[in-house]
Amino acid sequence: MARILIVDDSPTEMFKLTGMLEKHGHVVLKAENGADGVALARQEKPDAVLMDIVMPGLNGFQATRQLSKDPETNHIPVIMVTTKDQETDMVWATRQGAKAYITKPVDEQKLILTLKNVLADSRPQ
Repeated sequence: MARILIVDDSPTEMFKLTGMLEKHGHVVLKAENGADGVALARQEKPDAVLMDIVMPGLNGFQATRQLSKDPETNHIPVIMVTTKDQETDMVWATRQGAKAYITKPVDEQKLILTLKNVLADSRPQ
């Protein structure tokens, strides 16, 4: 299946998301903050990124903006996965280049469906 990079500073969320993705056959890459996530995305070129917003240092909005503006990584779809559930956060995430937005606690079926949709949209026609 796909190679998915999870960028989240919470070990609990990392564990939960990893379990959901691996159960569906995906390979998981992990970064604990935005700067490491951007660096790993540039190095590994995952099929998609699950990005938390609230992290120390480079936050998820900033990291998503860097990935979406970089010609090396702008083809990689970013899905925001966060506790922030305000409409303004969702709009801002889209403006930074996010392709989808999921709020925590993450529903497994919604995660897998969203991932399937963004991966289908990102494939060359």
